[in-house]
Amino acid sequence: MSGFVAQPATATAPPRAQAIPRVLSIAGTDPTGGAGIQADLKSIAALGGYGMAAVTALVAQNTRGVRQVHVPPTAFLVAQLDAVSDDVEIDAVKIGMLQSAEIIGAVREWLDRVRPPIVVLDPVMVTTSGDRLLDPAAEDALRALASEVDLITPNLAELAVLVRRPRATAWEQALADARALARATGTAVLLKGGHLDGADCPDAVVATDGAVHEVGGIRVATRNTHGTGCSLSSAMATLRAGGATWPDALVRAKTWLTGALAHADALGVGEGNGPVDHFHEQRVAASRPVTSWSARAWEAAAAVRADVDALDFVRRLADGSLPRETFLRYLAQDALYLGEYSRVLAKASALAPSPEEQAFWARAAESSIVEERRLHESHLGKRSDAPAPQTLAYTNHLHASARSYGELVAALLPCFWLYTDLGVRLATSRHDEHPYDEWLAMYGDPGFTAATARAAEIADAAAREAGPHERTRMSAAFARSMEHEREFFARV
Repeated sequence: MSGFVAQPATATAPPRAQAIPRVLSIAGTDPTGGAGIQADLKSIAALGGYGMAAVTALVAQNTRGVRQVHVPPTAFLVAQLDAVSDDVEIDAVKIGMLQSAEIIGAVREWLDRVRPPIVVLDPVMVTTSGDRLLDPAAEDALRALASEVDLITPNLAELAVLVRRPRATAWEQALADARALARATGTAVLLKGGHLDGADCPDAVVATDGAVHEVGGIRVATRNTHGTGCSLSSAMATLRAGGATWPDALVRAKTWLTGALAHADALGVGEGNGPVDHFHEQRVAASRPVTSWSARAWEAAAAVRADVDALDFVRRLADGSLPRETFLRYLAQDALYLGEYSRVLAKASALAPSPEEQAFWARAAESSIVEERRLHESHLGKRSDAPAPQTLAYTNHLHASARSYGELVAALLPCFWLYTDLGVRLATSRHDEHPYDEWLAMYGDPGFTAATARAAEIADAAAREAGPHERTRMSAAFARSMEHEREFFARV
């Protein structure tokens, strides 16, 4: 059973996922490394892609401002673009600073020739102080380009220019503007709330049909926000090329960028508005002891994991030969499990020692309820199976583990980790005609992987706070949950 179920997106299905997305940034430079192409390349790498770059402008800037801009001949930009596309298969393109109608037209012609599968446009049109960067002809050219890309990521000032309205000062007004832009261009819009006042910092993907996929957030108290727009748009392009839908990409990208902002002050780069820490996740992972409690528990379950891999259900799920009725029996039991599982997650939220951990488990509980409903409505219809013995045994074990917070999160961790491990490895079996591609996509999703990493961090923190007796109970709870996962698959 899964631990954190990603809510299904209503946006169009992602293109074929690329294990290491090859992402081209078309943008200007920042010699201090916080914005432009330098930020794009860091963002792409941080989220698992391979970054490439074609330079539109050489910008002499630092954390305090721009001093000078040199724009190479348009023919040289085209030569850069052709050099990449003549040799490398491009999975996604992120477009940033384009200075003139001529340059915008050249990029547009190249896109028409090459037709990359994913194109994200970050329309660099207005400075932080509110000054317009483009003349009217270039603004019109950029509006036309917006109609030919897959996602546009304006800040509120740029959104106002694109829809020819006053800048929004409230979230609902900004949503109305984003819907207007999506409708006018036929392009999805990433609406960013970072420039609004208040402690909340929501973002949203606004689809062309007006549907809104909102992701809430809390504003990070830092002045070091240089390059956040560049970084977010590059992250979205990379995650989409990796197989995520736009809404799911936003969930993962926002989690990553919030962490990058939270760690920004430690960089100490510049005297003005400094950059974010693009590689905070890798830095934290590198500093984590390899002998963490969760790593030891996972290694101790190696035999159980091998048993799971060898099960007929798992092997036939991977190759698509699993009988439909067997899969429906699995879904029916999974739906029953998720109902109890959401209650256990609520217990974890109640026991959690911090607001952030309370929110994590509460979101997981809500997501489980949503997934249970979706399983019934989309696959099971009116089917109503009785709980199987292995389902009851597993949920009873989880409820019994709520004697302490540490023991409970240890029991819950396999529900995340085993499915992430299977989902990532089985992603290589995905293809358009695979009968269970939706399942494989769900558990190979980057957002689900990030949730698993967070659950492991929480469990490790609980283990550090626990005494020897409770750590022993934690290890036993983890091992028993792994065994229950194996029994569930084995007896479907």
